[in-house]
Order: sequence, then C-alpha cells, then structure tokens
Amino acid sequence: MDLYVMKLFAHFEQSRSWSDEEAMIIEQVSRLAAEVIAPNADRFDERKEFPWENFGLFKDIGLNGIFVPEEYGGSPVSYRCFLEIVRLISEACASTGIIFGTTGAVVKPILQFGTEEQKQRLLPVIAGGGLGAMAITEPHAGSDGSNIRTRFQPDGDEIVINGGKIFITTGDVADVLLLFGKWSELEDSSKGVSAVIVEKGTPGFDIVRLESKMGTNASSTAELAFNDCRIPRANLLGNPGDGMKIMLNVLNKSRPSVGAQALGIASAAFNDAVAYANERQQGGRKIIGHQAIAFMLADLAIELLATRVLLDHVGRLVDEGVEDISVEASTIKVKASDLAMRMTTDAVQVFGGHGYVRGNRVERLMREAKVTQIWEGTNQIQRQVISRDLVAR
Repeated sequence: MDLYVMKLFAHFEQSRSWSDEEAMIIEQVSRLAAEVIAPNADRFDERKEFPWENFGLFKDIGLNGIFVPEEYGGSPVSYRCFLEIVRLISEACASTGIIFGTTGAVVKPILQFGTEEQKQRLLPVIAGGGLGAMAITEPHAGSDGSNIRTRFQPDGDEIVINGGKIFITTGDVADVLLLFGKWSELEDSSKGVSAVIVEKGTPGFDIVRLESKMGTNASSTAELAFNDCRIPRANLLGNPGDGMKIMLNVLNKSRPSVGAQALGIASAAFNDAVAYANERQQGGRKIIGHQAIAFMLADLAIELLATRVLLDHVGRLVDEGVEDISVEASTIKVKASDLAMRMTTDAVQVFGGHGYVRGNRVERLMREAKVTQIWEGTNQIQRQVISRDLVAR
C-alpha cells in the first residue's frame, strides 16, 4: 500500500531538503511509529490508557530535545521538521501526537518571553522527557481570552491563584503548565490577561476530573481547579498584562501543530482506504475499479497533497522568522482539520459496514478527526481570523 503513497508524493518528499540530523530523526520516528506506536494505538484508545509506553520510548531517544536549545539540554530542529514529526506520530496514534504537540507549544513562549532563570529551571525538565500543558479555556471563556475569570493576586514574592479551567490536554500529568488568568491589579479586560507557570504538585492545584470523550481517548483532558494556589512570583511569564500577546504567540505556533495532527489522521485514513479499495472485490472486480470509488480517492489524494504543501509552507515561514502568521496558522488549521473529517468519513464509506465497527482503524480515525475542528479555536473562529484579513484597510 505504501507504494501508492510513495508514487503520489515522491516529488514533494524529494523537494523537502532536511538537514542530515533532521533526516535521521524523521527516519527514527517513522520506524518507531510503524513498529511500536501504531500497533498499540487501538489498545490505548480502547482502554482509555495514557500512552506512557510511547513517551518512555521518546525519552530513551531524547525526542523531547527537539523543542529545546542546546544550552538547556536539547537538540533543536526546525519548526518545519517539528511539524513533520507531529504528523508522523499522529498518523500512528492521534492521542500521542496531541500530547507531543502540546508539549512543544508550551516551550515556545518560555523561550520567547521567559527569563534566563526560568529557561534554566524549566527547559531541562522538558528536554529530559517532561510534558507540558496549556490552560486557557474556562466555562465562560474559550477562544475569547478576554473573558477569563481565573485571578492572579500578587502577594509579596508570591502569586495567589484562584479559578478553574476546563478541557485541558494533559492537564493532569503535565510537569509544566502554562496558565492564563487576570492580574488583579490591572483592569478587568484583555489588558489584564497574564501568564504564569504552574509546576506539577503545587499545593492548591487540583485535578477535578478527567473527561470521557468521543475520541483521542488515550490523551487525557482535565478539568482543573486552583484554590489559593501559591506560586513564586518568579513564575510570572513576561510582565503583568502580557498575557494576550503571549497567548497569540502560543496559538500561532500551536494551530499549525493541530494541522499536522489532522494531516496525520488524514494520511492514515487515506492509506487504509486505498489499501482496502485495492483488495476488496465487488461485482467481480476490485472496488477501486469502480469510478465512484476511484474518483473519490483521487479527489482526496489531491487535497492531501495540497494540504501537506501548505503545512510545509507555514513551517518555512516560521523558520524564516516571519512574525505575524496568524492568517496562515488559521488557514492550515482549517484546511487540515476539515480534510481530516472528510477523509475519515469517506474512508469509513469505502469500508462500508466494516468501517463502522470497532476493529478497523478508520472507525477510530473518524472519532479522532472531529476534535481537530474544535480545539485551539474552532474552525468558525479561524474563519473569522481569515476573513478579517479580507477587509480593506
């Protein structure tokens, strides 16, 4: 089956020009994904079991080092290479890809806005295999961060946190939590939004519950509570009131990562659909010989290649130092997640009744695809971001 994909994407893959180190890491991740991660993905999903085994393997090969500069214990790669690694992991196991991508998203703002002391204290934790989580969403504040109600009250050399968050990926197990709230001494508006780091095990930081979800069941999604939770003032990221600037920076880097996750899901569904269509006999011939199926897969192939090229383009923009990529980040998030939903739905259709029952991967992939249209800002929000760019200035 890989033969079909290799022919289709051969010229694109040959044009990507990875460094020797990046090519080696991609090959290592590809082998690990095929031999270990993918075979266990159904088991983790069925049992709703956090994929610690995968992250133990990542720790063994130092994969978290790709997030972190050498001076803090890492072995960094380009952002474009990071996106490719997220795509490969997500193709094998979407839950593992989400957890890995989220950790990468948390590191970026620490690098850009953190003090030297924060970098020396926190980044080696991640490079050594630690996990990161980002906490924005509240019952009354999703994509509109200005409505956040979590409060940060300065008290001498400490900050007292009170509030709660919902739908926080890896929030129950993360070593480093990037938390957004309102600074009590600033006005209650977007100008008061600030960001702090809360470390695992901090008193007053509690896990309320874990969500039971449609898909990505091996990736934990937590409701969090902060009750007079005290952290050092040294854990404030940037200055009071810098939160919206930091949040935008985070989302501009994490939305392409969601695009990479969605493309991983889409790639897995496409591979399975093509393989099945070349094996399944109906009416005396393979179903790929029926025009309805052949044209459906051809359209999906076109969209998959176009979206992968777009993801690569966004990665290059970041690596070239382009600061404002909000429109591009929203574009790849919408394009890739909409394709993932279409791809998995059509893959289930190709499989027919077999695709609707547990045991065929496309059933799980369809459940996993949906969240990519929702989290990190729904696709309706992304279209608002894109449409604003169309307004004459």
